[in-house]
Amino acid sequence: MGPLVITLIAVSVAAAIGASARYLLDKALTGRCASTLPIGTLTINITGAFLLGLLTGLAAHHGMPKNALTVLGTGFCGAYTTFSTFSYETMRLVEDGSIAEATTNVAVSLTAGMATAAAGLGAALLL
Repeated sequence: MGPLVITLIAVSVAAAIGASARYLLDKALTGRCASTLPIGTLTINITGAFLLGLLTGLAAHHGMPKNALTVLGTGFCGAYTTFSTFSYETMRLVEDGSIAEATTNVAVSLTAGMATAAAGLGAALLL
């Protein structure tokens, strides 16, 4: 097997783990938190942004191998986080007439996502 095939398999396995983690965390949060906002997706995307920032920082400042960043960043984080579900849930709020909640969802998701990605990158500098 060539290196591309091995990387593809590793990304696929990491993606399966990321998607499963997303599903389980979303179900756990949705079952415990009564909220109009899609708290599961919000939490998942924010924690995923932090993790991707951390991984990027480890690669940039500590020499984490490019293949590890590919597997964990593209595979795990790519499957763990979800822009499509964020978009769908935001539009569902709009269709339900919950404009303030939809606006809050967008504002919090974007602001917190950027902030936690930066925090992850900063955390990598401290390691």
